[in-house]
Amino acid sequence: MLIKKLIRIFFFAGLCFGLTTLSHTTVAQTKNVGLFDAHDDIGTVLHPGTATYNEKNRQYDLSGSGTNIWGDHDEFQFMWKRLQGDFILYARGNFLGKGVDPHRKIGWMVRQSLDSKSPQLNLSVHGDGLTAMQFRKTTGGATEEIRSSVSAPDVMQLERRGNKYTIWVAKFGEPFVKTETSDINLGDAVYVGLFISAHNKDVTEKATFRDVRISVPAKENFVPYREYIGSQIELMDVPSGNREIIYTSPKSLQAPNWTPDGKTLIYNSDGLMYTFDLTKRTPQVLNTGNVKNNNNDHVLSFDGKMLGLSSGVQELGGSIVWTVPITGGTPKQITPKGPSYLHGWSPDRKTLVFTGQRNNEFDIYNVPAAGGPEKRLTSATGLDDGPEYTPDGKYIYFNSNRTGTMQIWRMRADGSQQEAVTNGEFQDWFPHISPDGKWIVILSFLKEEVNETDHPFYKHVYIRLMPITGGQPKVIGYVYGGQGSINTPSWSPDSKRIAFISNTDNIAK
Repeated sequence: MLIKKLIRIFFFAGLCFGLTTLSHTTVAQTKNVGLFDAHDDIGTVLHPGTATYNEKNRQYDLSGSGTNIWGDHDEFQFMWKRLQGDFILYARGNFLGKGVDPHRKIGWMVRQSLDSKSPQLNLSVHGDGLTAMQFRKTTGGATEEIRSSVSAPDVMQLERRGNKYTIWVAKFGEPFVKTETSDINLGDAVYVGLFISAHNKDVTEKATFRDVRISVPAKENFVPYREYIGSQIELMDVPSGNREIIYTSPKSLQAPNWTPDGKTLIYNSDGLMYTFDLTKRTPQVLNTGNVKNNNNDHVLSFDGKMLGLSSGVQELGGSIVWTVPITGGTPKQITPKGPSYLHGWSPDRKTLVFTGQRNNEFDIYNVPAAGGPEKRLTSATGLDDGPEYTPDGKYIYFNSNRTGTMQIWRMRADGSQQEAVTNGEFQDWFPHISPDGKWIVILSFLKEEVNETDHPFYKHVYIRLMPITGGQPKVIGYVYGGQGSINTPSWSPDSKRIAFISNTDNIAK
């Protein structure tokens, strides 16, 4: 035990002074730990725990014993990472098996140290469903708790902003319910990770966690549209909600389109357009000639042969709509003036729909894809945006704040029969219809974070799914992202997956 304590002391010193040398004991605990640094049994346990990462299914498997995480000390298995500053910890987790004690626990934890009496805060889900934020403010002090109203959630998020901690929990498909406290000081450098405790010294319990994400949010005083943080291209299996990060970059990547052949994604970054080979998982610049101020409003024709762009031209009033062959080349200018933000292409490839600001009012317009006069389709006071055709060409879905809340609407392709589709629970943006015409995904901002006219970067957002026939949307993605996450059509051609962008700071340059 003394040797183990000394090893930890030297390991701490290495972290504090930037050293990279690890002890042999720590190395032995770092095999197959995925995002984490290592794992340990905290406190004295009768049965050693395990923690491994299965790279094939992107799943973390934990087993652990221990009497409890409560009182003045803790006993449990901990899969941890050393972090500083603010962070967002996210996972979908479940117990395996019926279990022995109803108070067995899994969840996320933040600790000051690996000592069993360390100050700590955790998001704890019990075997009987009880869910709480539990915390110990001082070494060896009593553990306190704030209970959540949600029972047995399988979606767990723990966030730190300074000394403010927030737990966000939900049953998959439902919005988060949050609980927070603002007076927990665990220090800047902490241990964060996944845990399991059997609540019975003679028993070993098991749990599994998937879609595990450790994100660093944008700093509080960052300047929007001037400063950006890193990006992750993710693919989601829509029926299950399972996610996979396929590419990371310290730059701002935005708005992935999925080509109809299923082989490539197209996104924008730093004003340029990129193709991303899904087999090789490598990006390449797409030639768009002198049009190099492209934003995240770009769309593919239904046949995949043409790409529509929105690119800023200051002397023409802002964003201008262009078209270019999918293989690249010299773009053709479509709209004579801006701002014009392209979002949709008709299935017959003859018409484009875009959001245009004319006479200080944002409305939806169509224009011949070959160029010609534009036609105004909406005239309600407020912001109309994000128009997209259904695969049969009969309807255009869009978002509008004409009611005071940003909601999803639809209209006939000629602009008639405009009607709301969502109920205003969130600020809903960018409806995208699946290629089979059966489903819609939308990006939903929280009203307490975003007003009805804004769709910023770096917020808590939901990706929600609803049938094209209507009904209550279901949350399929709990994401730190926003403006560039899915504001273009991003379905796979088989209507089974979507591509989107999530964000985190401190991705290695």
